[in-house]
Amino acid sequence: MSKIIYNELQRKQLENNPNVSHVSDRSITYKPEFKVQAVKEYLQGKLPMKIFIDHGFDIEMIGVDKPHACLKRWRYSFEAHGEDGFYTERRGKGSTGRPSSKELTLEEKLKKAEARNAFLEMEIDFLKKLKELERQAKKK
Repeated sequence: MSKIIYNELQRKQLENNPNVSHVSDRSITYKPEFKVQAVKEYLQGKLPMKIFIDHGFDIEMIGVDKPHACLKRWRYSFEAHGEDGFYTERRGKGSTGRPSSKELTLEEKLKKAEARNAFLEMEIDFLKKLKELERQAKKK
C-alpha cells in the first residue's frame, strides 16, 4: 500500500481515468483490461512510466515508483496465471497452509490422530471445568 494519501480532488481525477475502477484515499484499483495491456506493452519493451503516462496518469500524483511496482506485480501474475489471472479473484483460493514435505506412514498418521484426539479430550475437560466454575459463580 502506498504512503501517498489522495485527497478528494485527486480521487475524482483518478476515477475519471478509464483505466481505473476504484480509488480510495490510499490505493488505486486498476481495471483488468489496463493491467493486461500494460503487461503486453512492457513485454514489447515500453518502460513502466511511459505506459502509465500514455494511459493518462499523472505520475506526480500517483508517485514515481508506482508504475514500476505495479508492473512488477502484474508481470508475476501474468506469468503465473496468464491473462485470466487478472479477471478472476484468486485471493484465498487453494491455500491450505504449509504443505507437508513428505508422505506420512500409517504409524505417523496414527500418532498424529491420537495426539489430536488427546488435545480435543483436554479441551472438552477444560470447557466442562469452565462451565462448572461459571455455575458456581452465579450461585454466589
